[in-house]
Amino acid sequence: MLRPKLRHAWRETQGQAIDTPLLQVDKVTVRFGGITALDGVSFDVAGGHIMGLIGPNGAGKTTLFNCLSRLYAFSEGSIRFEGRSLLETPAYGIASLGIGRTFQNLALFRSMSVRQNVMVGGHSRTATGYVANALRLPRVRREEERLAAQVGRLIDLLELGPVADLPVMDLPFGTQKRVELGRALASAPKLLLLDEPAGGLNHEEVETLMGLLRRIRAELDLTMLLVEHHMNLVMRISDRIVALDFGRKIADGTPAEVQGNAEVIRAYLGTDA
Repeated sequence: MLRPKLRHAWRETQGQAIDTPLLQVDKVTVRFGGITALDGVSFDVAGGHIMGLIGPNGAGKTTLFNCLSRLYAFSEGSIRFEGRSLLETPAYGIASLGIGRTFQNLALFRSMSVRQNVMVGGHSRTATGYVANALRLPRVRREEERLAAQVGRLIDLLELGPVADLPVMDLPFGTQKRVELGRALASAPKLLLLDEPAGGLNHEEVETLMGLLRRIRAELDLTMLLVEHHMNLVMRISDRIVALDFGRKIADGTPAEVQGNAEVIRAYLGTDA
């Protein structure tokens, strides 16, 4: 089974999972000069859940993701991951803390193979240093073998086997999206931030992505926070949804509750009807 092997590999570096909520965002405010990008936003993400984050353009979704990645500082409030303040961790330590991320715009190493791109994501979990690698000590080889095995299992999970050794630049856009997802998963995250994973995909590819995300959640017992404009995907895959508008949280609930929320309808359609 895939899950026990991957979960075993992750426990070696991460330790045991902690009870819910995994992520706590409490009254987070971000200001850029006179502009308030986030205004006292609060919500929790339970372990093992898929949380959708929606809102019109400029609502503050990417700003929040950048706060979670420690790319942006927030003026007020707190963000806690497994009960620990993110302010205790610098941006370069976020991946090793257990937070992975995909990006709206692909940033793959185009001349490298699929396997090499995915393996890059796992390097944040390696423990051997410069001297050990330069001397090719036995522990370096053991670490590389473990990483290669983990990458192989991810490639199988993402159904990338037939193209594993092809350059990324020769692959269709939808396949490249899966490669980026594999690279994020190779860091063995507990929380995966997905920034518009369906962007640029056709209807068939969106359906495939939906099934893939469900399988990843089940196989890896992974928690996801999903920013997406494809409402059909968000409503069908999310356990809960948070809606933002002009930096404020306007709704937080199940897909059915958010879909029928008057403020959400007004934000998207400009009307209550």
